[in-house]
Amino acid sequence: MKFDDLVRPEEVYARTPSERAGDLLARPFQLFVQRQVSGSILLLLCVIVALVWANSPWELAYDGMLHEPFGLAFGNYTLRFDLQHWINDGLMAVFFFAVGLEIKREFIGGELASLRRALFPIVAAVGGMVAPALIYAAFNAGGPGAHGWGIPMATDIVFALGALVILGSRTPDGLKVFLVALAIVDDIGALLVIAFFYTDMIDWNGLAIAAVFLAGLVTANLVGARRTLVYLPLGMGLWYGLLVSGVHATLAGVLSAMLVPATVRIVPAALASVVRRGADDIEARTVSGINHALDPARFGAISTLQETLKAASSPLLRFEHMVQPWVNFAILPIFALFNAGIVVDAAALGELTAAVPIGIILGLAVGKPLGISLAVWLAMRAGIATPPRGVTWRHLIGTAFLAGIGFTMALFISGLAFDGSGIQNQAKMGILVGSSLSAVVGIGILLGGRRAGAEGRA
Repeated sequence: MKFDDLVRPEEVYARTPSERAGDLLARPFQLFVQRQVSGSILLLLCVIVALVWANSPWELAYDGMLHEPFGLAFGNYTLRFDLQHWINDGLMAVFFFAVGLEIKREFIGGELASLRRALFPIVAAVGGMVAPALIYAAFNAGGPGAHGWGIPMATDIVFALGALVILGSRTPDGLKVFLVALAIVDDIGALLVIAFFYTDMIDWNGLAIAAVFLAGLVTANLVGARRTLVYLPLGMGLWYGLLVSGVHATLAGVLSAMLVPATVRIVPAALASVVRRGADDIEARTVSGINHALDPARFGAISTLQETLKAASSPLLRFEHMVQPWVNFAILPIFALFNAGIVVDAAALGELTAAVPIGIILGLAVGKPLGISLAVWLAMRAGIATPPRGVTWRHLIGTAFLAGIGFTMALFISGLAFDGSGIQNQAKMGILVGSSLSAVVGIGILLGGRRAGAEGRA
C-alpha cells in the first residue's frame, strides 16, 4: 500500500491548511515505516533461505561461495577479498551511510532535534545498551568470548519496526516514533563501539589517505556542493583509506553522511510563488498558440522549474530517498543471505549452553527489556522525561522486548569480534535464538493488550 492510498484526495482538501501541513510533515516518516516493513519481510525470507541452504546437500557450495576471493588491481595496488568480506566491508558501508543520514536527519528536524523530546528515547537506548553488555560480560569475562560484549547492544530497526507495524492499531503512532528514535541512538552507540573497540592496528599511511578524502568532503560541504557525483568518489576514497588503515571501512559511510548538506537554496516559503511563475510562463505560451514540444522557450521554462525544485530540496533527504530502497531491498537481504547461514545440528544445539550464546541470548531477551524499562522508569520518576502520548507501560515493555531483536548489527559485530574462529557460529546461534525469543515475547505482550488508546498512560 502506498502512502497516498492511506488518505483519499477529497479528504485531504476538506482539511484545514494546518491539518494538510501535518500530513506533509508525517509523510516522510510514513514512507520510512512502509519501507522498513516491506524490507523486513524480504530480510526474513533471506534468513530462511540462508539457513536452509547451509543445512542442505549444497552446504559446501554455500561455504565455497562465501570464501572465494576476487578483487580489483590498480598497478601495484590490489583489493582482493572473499565474498563475505566484500559484503561486510563494502556493501555494508552503504548501509552505514543510510544510517548516518537517518541520524543526521533526526538530530536536525526529527525526534532528537530537541533535548526534551530526545531524552526519553536516549535514556531508554542507553539502558538498553548497558544492561545487555553487562549480562554478556558476566558470563564471558576472562574467557575466549570476552571480546564479544558489543554483540547484544544494538536493535535491528528493520525487524523490530516491522513487527510493531504488523500489530496495527494495537500500537499508537507515538510508539513507532519512539522505537525509531531508540534504534537510531542504539546505532550511534554501536558505531562508537565499533570505532573504539573493534578496530585493528592502525596503518598511518591509510589513515592519511582517509584524511585527505575526508578533507575533500568537508570542503564540498562548505562550498555547498549538492551533487551525487561530488560525494560518491570522495566517499569511496575515504572508504579505501579507512580499509587500508585498519579502522573499520564501514565507518566511511557514517562520516560521509554527516557531511552531506541538509540545507536548501530556496526559502521554502518562496517555492510556491517561484513554481507558480514558471507554470504561468508555460501556460501563457500555450494560450498564445505556441505549444510545440520542441519550443525552446517552453523547454527553458521547464528546465528552470526542474532546477528550482532541485534547489528547494535538501541533498540529505534526496540522498536518503535514493539509498534507502537499495539498503532495504538489496544490501540487507544480501548481508542476511551470506551471514545467517548457520549449520544447525546436534553439536550446534549442544553449544547453545556455552558462555557466548548464553550471554547473547540473555543479553538480547532479558538485558534489553530490563535495561530499557528500568532506565525509562527512573527517568520518569526523576521527572526528566515523559513517554509519547497514548503510550502505556504494556506498550513500553512490549517494545523493549522488540528492541532485543538485534539481528543485523549483532551479526555484523560478531563478525568483527570472532572473524574466522569457531566461536562465531556459537555467536550466530545465540543471535538467532535471542532475537527470536525477543520477537515472540514482545509481540505476545503487545497482542495481549487492548487497542491503542484504550489503556491508561504510562
